[in-house]
Amino acid sequence: MAERTREQRVTKQRLAVSGALDRLEDFVSTQELHRLLHDQGTAVSLATTYRILQSMAEEGLVDVLRSDDGEAVYRRCEATGHHHHLVCRRCGKAVDVEAPAVETWASRVAGEHGYTAVEHTVEIFGLCPECTLIVAREGTPGTAGGSAAAGGAPTRP
Repeated sequence: MAERTREQRVTKQRLAVSGALDRLEDFVSTQELHRLLHDQGTAVSLATTYRILQSMAEEGLVDVLRSDDGEAVYRRCEATGHHHHLVCRRCGKAVDVEAPAVETWASRVAGEHGYTAVEHTVEIFGLCPECTLIVAREGTPGTAGGSAAAGGAPTRP
């Protein structure tokens, strides 16, 4: 569902990117989303896909995480307002969380150093309940596989 803003007009390409994100549950890289759109017969260039995702991120319509190699991965934002993420480092599942203590801490630390207009992002990495059970059952390390948010493609159980 694309939403019109003063800065961004709604184009066929933006509607296609927005619609594809609506159908996905997991984080996806720009290249993965571009490939998906191409496979569905939608003509959107990679550069346009990058620009649309960046615009949607600035508008708060998508969540953005950075992988270990710096690649951005995107997901339709389900939460409204500022929030953080718990991310499974094995399968890549992410959960939106509010963390008032983090907000208080960030404001206090910024103020102690004279900073204003501070922004921050927090991603907490661990094992989701499902992966915790799998790791316990298999006796595999908790970092097996990797995740899109932690530098690789998620390994699905």
